[in-house]
Amino acid sequence: MSMKLFTAGALLAGAIRLAGAADWVNISDPLVAAVAKDGPAIPWPGNTAGVAVDRTRGTLYVDVCNVGLWQSADHGQTFQRVAPGQISGRCEFGCALNCDPAGGRLACLLLDGKGGLTLDGGLTWQPFAPMGRNWDYGAVDWSDPRARAIFAARHESDGETYVSADAGASWRFIGKHPEFTSLGIFDARTLVAGTASGILRSTDAGETWTNISALHPAGRLAVYFNGATYWLAAEGLIVSRDKGATWQTLGAPVDAGWGPLFGKDAQHIVVADFQGFLQSADGGQTWRRLAPLPPFAGGLVPKLPGQFLGIAWDPNANLLYASRMGSAAYRLQLDATAKR
Repeated sequence: MSMKLFTAGALLAGAIRLAGAADWVNISDPLVAAVAKDGPAIPWPGNTAGVAVDRTRGTLYVDVCNVGLWQSADHGQTFQRVAPGQISGRCEFGCALNCDPAGGRLACLLLDGKGGLTLDGGLTWQPFAPMGRNWDYGAVDWSDPRARAIFAARHESDGETYVSADAGASWRFIGKHPEFTSLGIFDARTLVAGTASGILRSTDAGETWTNISALHPAGRLAVYFNGATYWLAAEGLIVSRDKGATWQTLGAPVDAGWGPLFGKDAQHIVVADFQGFLQSADGGQTWRRLAPLPPFAGGLVPKLPGQFLGIAWDPNANLLYASRMGSAAYRLQLDATAKR
């Protein structure tokens, strides 16, 4: 496939009113059309299947279903293929594109393709050892500069979970856990998992598990940021500062299943539910509705938290992005005066 750039039109300029569905801009149609023209038809379900943003650099990543990953340095106006032949597949869960909130690193735990990890903003990639159809999603130990520890859920495997201690170069099966609905990792031995009855924790790399909390995680991944780990739960945003041994609720309940995404610090957070985006400017104490979801046409409609939909936030440019598997990817310019 050609490495040429594809244009997706001009970026919205200036501030706008409180966002509505009509304010979203389709940024992927020209890319998808050019990809299809240059090569074979895009496999089922077609179109895109995931977005992510490097929050410090603003680099946007868009997954084209089962073809490859593309990046944009200009908010989706133009795209460049990422690691041809090394990264491909699709994101059945939005967090399959797992960006380090500190910036510069991205893990692609993709389905029906090839996954991998970059530690240098996409300049080089470390491939993951293949595991059949591969992954739904996975937690990465972003506290480690080399991101060696990964805890991943394998696709359509009756709950098979695996860990890696070498950045995905090899995987170790730790059991079938269909009860796990979300994952977190602190180091190669310290893991957490969300279930319908609460939070489980392992300190022996998944050999044994202890129920340590009655809180109920809803977000698919526990997210490490600035020395603490945050998790969306039915009770609200929760946090641990002791490698998952204890968890505290930070504020009001928020019925969200995507995120958290962080802005300039841990006080500024964006999440999403089945209707759209919400934002907190006080570390999860309170939430306000920010924007609806884009006017998706076609694709697979999420029925579970984290499923099919991918979201991203560029806090420096104050842009939201969203992609639904089998539909287009969109960009939304938020009010320039909104707190970030």
